[in-house]
Amino acid sequence: MNSDDGRDLVRRGYDKLSYHYRADDAADGQYGPWLDDLHGRLPASSTVLDLGCGCGVPVARSLANAGHHVTGIDISDVQVERARRLVPTGTFLRADATQVDLPSASFDAVVCLYALIHLPLADQPRLITNIASWLRPGGWLLTTVGSNAWTGTDDNWLDGPAAMWWSQADTATYRSWLRQAGLEISSEDFVPEGTSGHALFWAQRRPTASDRP
Repeated sequence: MNSDDGRDLVRRGYDKLSYHYRADDAADGQYGPWLDDLHGRLPASSTVLDLGCGCGVPVARSLANAGHHVTGIDISDVQVERARRLVPTGTFLRADATQVDLPSASFDAVVCLYALIHLPLADQPRLITNIASWLRPGGWLLTTVGSNAWTGTDDNWLDGPAAMWWSQADTATYRSWLRQAGLEISSEDFVPEGTSGHALFWAQRRPTASDRP
């Protein structure tokens, strides 16, 4: 399977599984403590990018309810349509995260939860570099990534009517990519899921010489 096939499988999968994956009124669940931590790090009326925003619940909803300005990007038409309805104060774009062109230093935080691992592995280091450039000096990245290297497909994901595709490196590789992008890792945790799990990183953009007045 080539990378374009993988992307299309993800898009079609979330189009079909959107409501199966998360209801309109879903609670924050395991995201709750992460969102509480994020709110504590953000100044009032921050500008936040939610990459792989899904239906806008719970991340964009929580940010908008706290008075922040949120932009969400997702590859699924169904997810984006739902996000626009569920979080009407947000701005939501249907796009491939690896193809978007956003202004430098325009976000106080970027959230990318369970999304990076749905992108072709070869594109992920460049996207992480782009994320670092989109952050303002001192801005935060909150992301979940792979724990073990694996690329594959689940033909009946979540016992639903569609397949899903992933491509991920191991935690050490993501740690290296974050640092190469100029992000300083402040914490790293393991998030268990079934017999495996994911790594959760908090990373901050380090100010550079060009950022100084």
